[in-house]
Amino acid sequence: MALADLNRDEHGYLVDLNEWSEDIAHELAAEEGVNLTADSLKLIAFLRDEYANNNANQPNERNMVKGLKDDWEGKLTTKELYALFPKGPAKQAGKIAGLPETKRKGGY
Repeated sequence: MALADLNRDEHGYLVDLNEWSEDIAHELAAEEGVNLTADSLKLIAFLRDEYANNNANQPNERNMVKGLKDDWEGKLTTKELYALFPKGPAKQAGKIAGLPETKRKGGY
């Protein structure tokens, strides 16, 4: 299914997270002006797993760093997350991951 065929809210977030696929992620990323890398996809997988398996949790940047640090090559900081998703890892990566828009403000 193509991105244009999917139901999205007024901010461009997928309405049904089950319609998400890695191909859709690449289309959403292109729309956001983001180039997905292996590290970007690690973060997206982490966010989807947290949402699906931890009571719809959408972690802030600090908790993303904590959750991914053992799986990351080199030292992971919020700066690296913002390098991958300049408009904010929680909102922009969450959108590309097919998750609902987070209502949280700030990273901490």
